[in-house]
Amino acid sequence: MFINRIFWFVLLLVWMAGSTWWHVCKIKFLCGDDAPSVVVGGLSRSARTIADGDRFRMTVPGGFDFARSGADPNMSRFETSLDSLALYLQNNPGRALTITGYYGADETNNTSFENLGLGRAETMKQLLVQKGVPAASLQTKAELLGKPMYSANRDSLYGGLGLSFGAEFAAPAANTLATADTTTVISTTSVTTEQQLAEKQTFESVFKPIDLYFPTGKSDYIHTDDTDRFFAEAAKYLPEHKDKKLLLTGYTDNEGSDVSNLNLSRKRAAAVGKQLEKAGISSAQVTVKAKGEADPKASNDTEAGRKANRRVTVVVE
Repeated sequence: MFINRIFWFVLLLVWMAGSTWWHVCKIKFLCGDDAPSVVVGGLSRSARTIADGDRFRMTVPGGFDFARSGADPNMSRFETSLDSLALYLQNNPGRALTITGYYGADETNNTSFENLGLGRAETMKQLLVQKGVPAASLQTKAELLGKPMYSANRDSLYGGLGLSFGAEFAAPAANTLATADTTTVISTTSVTTEQQLAEKQTFESVFKPIDLYFPTGKSDYIHTDDTDRFFAEAAKYLPEHKDKKLLLTGYTDNEGSDVSNLNLSRKRAAAVGKQLEKAGISSAQVTVKAKGEADPKASNDTEAGRKANRRVTVVVE
């Protein structure tokens, strides 16, 4: 009888230990071997774990699949996981997420980006931004795969994205302005004219906002090589993607009444829209918004800051 009790007691301890291990390692993913902090793309179709230290952890069933030469991920596999990731980034806007798009040399790049990997990364970025994630929390890059893993009939690429967390973005220093979609910090003390502000803008993709500036009293924005590149790319991209829109958002400084500033910002954005229609961009794919003095990108306490706030932001959504 005593031996039987010992046997059942030992069996109970083994069961408890096994249950604890399963809960911690297989459900919570807190064991070292089961919790990689970076998603490795293009290697397999097994579940991938994304972790930000001990702050956040989630698993993506099946990884990230793409149609061969396609930039849109197979959302059916990770829609719920993406919602969890978006919620974490919304609640922790200082955390930096790097999105790496992977691609094979034998794939065709049908995007407006330099390569298909960057197109895939930017697509994921836009999905997160649409779910409320601050664009400034997201960085994108691309990597060419030496040996991509395709499906049996070679019509799908497995593991087309990698997601990894890095250090928190540094907050802009006092008396600086930061563009709406970049961590670049520009000192307002070195920017004194609208021309200089315009020349500070750089083109990366039509999905990354770029600001247009205007000479005092003029409705025609200041053209630079980067703004010309933006609209040239947009003019090529939009006719092939009828579901996309070119969003023009007008802003002003805080001088004047709220109503007059709202009207002024709308007129300036609409003027840009008219110019783009003449350049061949369909009005059906142009959306105009007015923000007035809302969302300033620099302090309105200085002339340099007010100049920085008088702008029209353009981006494809």
